[in-house]
Amino acid sequence: MWRKKHSQRVLKERGHWGNKVEYVLVAAGNIVGLGNVWRFPYLCYKNGGGAFLVPYLVFIVTCGVPLFLLETTIGQYTQQGAVTCWRKMCPLAQGIGYGGQLIQVYNSMTYIIILSWAVLYLVFSFYSALPWSTCDNYWNTANCVDVTIRNHTNHSKGTASATEFWDIFFTLSRRRVLNISGGIEEIGSIRWELLVCLLAVWVVCYFSLWKGVKSSGKVVYFTATFPYVMLLILLIRGVTLPGARQGVEFYVLPEVSRLKDPHVWMEACSQIFYSYSLGVGTLTVLGSYNTQRNNCYKDSLLLCLLNSCTSVVAGFAVFSVLGFMAHEQGVPISQVAESGPGLAFIAYPQAVAMMPLPQFWAVCFFIMIILLGLDTQFVGIEGVMTSFSDIFPRVMRLAGRREIFLLLFCLTAFFFQLIMITEGGMYIFQIFDYYACSGACILFVCVFESLAVGWIFGAERLCGAIKDMTGERVNPFFKFCWLFLTPFISMGSFIYSLVEYTPLTYNRIYVYPTWVYVMGWVMAFSSILQIPGWALYKLSTASGTLCQRLHRLCWPDPPDRSEIQKRETMLAQTTEEACV
Repeated sequence: MWRKKHSQRVLKERGHWGNKVEYVLVAAGNIVGLGNVWRFPYLCYKNGGGAFLVPYLVFIVTCGVPLFLLETTIGQYTQQGAVTCWRKMCPLAQGIGYGGQLIQVYNSMTYIIILSWAVLYLVFSFYSALPWSTCDNYWNTANCVDVTIRNHTNHSKGTASATEFWDIFFTLSRRRVLNISGGIEEIGSIRWELLVCLLAVWVVCYFSLWKGVKSSGKVVYFTATFPYVMLLILLIRGVTLPGARQGVEFYVLPEVSRLKDPHVWMEACSQIFYSYSLGVGTLTVLGSYNTQRNNCYKDSLLLCLLNSCTSVVAGFAVFSVLGFMAHEQGVPISQVAESGPGLAFIAYPQAVAMMPLPQFWAVCFFIMIILLGLDTQFVGIEGVMTSFSDIFPRVMRLAGRREIFLLLFCLTAFFFQLIMITEGGMYIFQIFDYYACSGACILFVCVFESLAVGWIFGAERLCGAIKDMTGERVNPFFKFCWLFLTPFISMGSFIYSLVEYTPLTYNRIYVYPTWVYVMGWVMAFSSILQIPGWALYKLSTASGTLCQRLHRLCWPDPPDRSEIQKRETMLAQTTEEACV
């Protein structure tokens, strides 16, 4: 009797957001991340400027918003994480949750390495002279070009000091940040500066998450809002610099002919799936902490709008500064535009080194990068923790168990990541980023997610669930997307990504050994095969004929009477509060 009462008490401790603001800030912090600042602006410039917004908007309407609403709704409707939500919707599709969570674990492993780089740069930003701005350091070579010298005639012949500081190019020399080795076979020693930074980031993550949504919901009041203050400061400073107009024109100048290139459409699609955090289960987890009467329909539309608007504004902030840098050096902006880490750790630091008060602007930029990344990292880890707690509720929801499991997760990830902060760690990092966290894996998960909800659980039933929870009728276009457009476009993009696959190289020079490519595809298929693997497992362990098994596994588990009463009580209470 005592054990039964104790288990019931434990199951009631899942909790909800403290208020609506916490959910909005956490969700915004999750989807507004590094991809908005360093990936979208470069893709827009690279793929036709303002014309790139055409495929970008097409994929927002047909895939981004429908999937965002779908994942948020199933979390709120089932009040479960990314794995156990499928037990109440379509048990046969439970592998979708496992596959998405595995991708999220891989993402957490790589994302926090980027944060450790940003922390190291932030520390260097407080130096009296920015170390990447001059060529008189011990790691510089004879070809080093001082980025603070205006209109340097030898700029195209040498290597910028910011580039040598980062060592983004493949060489056999030992320079500053990466201290990169000659190949993946030469792992080398651990970089102690990065070790300290990595440890610091993990400590912040642990103490921000150890109480679940009760602690993370409070932390985001700062981490989700302050980056916008930094972005506004950098935007105002950027557009007032000489050459800013040139940079903005390169960013948005339409090149309509690029719309004929299917690669442009593919990059727009991948940007939507990456930026909106689709397929990895975090949106489902965040939605599961909402109350049943929360208006997830309106929230999803507003959050998607916020994400895309932030990307566009960040592009103006970034390219106005890059235009200034091209103006100061007397070179075309195409020579200074970078994507990904190249923008955050080479181009932008190089630009701020040319400004008055360079330390201040460097501090602003890297604080923004760190806070944008921390929000996404928080939600990623919280998603894994919540999903695991929902799978094993009687174990994980006992007092103190969550904190212990979170500590074990953080320690395991930290010790595994030690290989990524060695002299050969950049090669390991790139393999994880290119294969384990690839867009192809996410697209595959999203294909079956939309098929399972649209065709098995039922798009009409999902629309009914949204109406019951929010009181609003869903636009019929979303039902059409869940049934046809979203799975068709996702599958087409997945096939195209496989057809256009090119083997990974480092800086287009270093070719990895064959065993590395095998290992990369093993990591990629480790998440993809979760979907058919769990479906076959469910079918093989269920009882009855094949038709009976399929019928049982394609229908949600029937809720017990106590759960029905609990949901009815919750709906009555929230309705009464709304009326008051």
